[in-house]
Amino acid sequence: MSIEKLPANQPGTFYRGAGRIAAFRGDPSLPDRPEDWVGSVTSRFGLTPAGLSTLADGRVLAEAIAADPRWWLGPDRADPGVLVKLLDAGQRLPLHVHPDRGFANTHLASAYGKTEAWVIVEARPGAYVHLGFARDVPGDELARWVTDQDTAAMLAATHRVPVTAGDAILCPAGLPHAIGDGILLVEVQEPTDFSVLLEYEGFGLTDGHLGLGYERALECVDRSAWSPERITGLRGGRRLLPEAADEFFTARRLRGGDRLPRGFGVAVTVAGRGRLLGEHDELRIRRGDTLLIPYAAGPLRVRGEVELIHLAGAA
Repeated sequence: MSIEKLPANQPGTFYRGAGRIAAFRGDPSLPDRPEDWVGSVTSRFGLTPAGLSTLADGRVLAEAIAADPRWWLGPDRADPGVLVKLLDAGQRLPLHVHPDRGFANTHLASAYGKTEAWVIVEARPGAYVHLGFARDVPGDELARWVTDQDTAAMLAATHRVPVTAGDAILCPAGLPHAIGDGILLVEVQEPTDFSVLLEYEGFGLTDGHLGLGYERALECVDRSAWSPERITGLRGGRRLLPEAADEFFTARRLRGGDRLPRGFGVAVTVAGRGRLLGEHDELRIRRGDTLLIPYAAGPLRVRGEVELIHLAGAA
């Protein structure tokens, strides 16, 4: 077998979960933490090794890939280029922003920023996310909101976007956003843990500027007005995510009968039961399984009444 079922990998964080990851995985013994980092070679910002995935044989995934990159990644990829998470919003997350690649390269010594996308697995009735400013926000006004921690003003300036199970939304780097409570989602993102928190009071934090100071950190914020039509364009249609995601990662919804081309990736089984078949593999899968797929697995086929979300770095 080359495909590996992964155990939960739940580094601590500052907001609450509500037990949805344990229920989704069918493992009530899991801690009630709000995130599960799947197939991760990325650490929590400033908290290495928290966040790194460990394989069943005890090896750290990042070290295994470094020892045999061709087996894991293939001949044309230098790193996985992606981070996947399960996220259980037991409370509304703070309004925050992720830097783009240019800002991250200049100020954080990283080739990657943090564009991300969300595939909603479960959502309470009336669930929502905040996404983008609905009007132009002057720099001094934004700075004042952050200094005063004027959460009401910040949130009032954003679009409040309803979400239901099955929705998929792209969140470009720089766009202010906050995931509302009562949501379980699969998140795919560039492989960093860079977040600039516009809101931090009430979360046990004293700031959220990545050690840059807010004067510099707020330079990464997209303060421009996003029209409702532009926000709608961030939703997936026939394809799971809009074309703008392709520069950063791929996300595909797979069901029985679908094929998966060769390549490194992560899959999350979101519904049903079935099998994943390949030259070296015949793996039974069910809702809640998280799977690490190396390049060496070759092309794969999905069989059964099952639904997977397959995620990979950009080609």
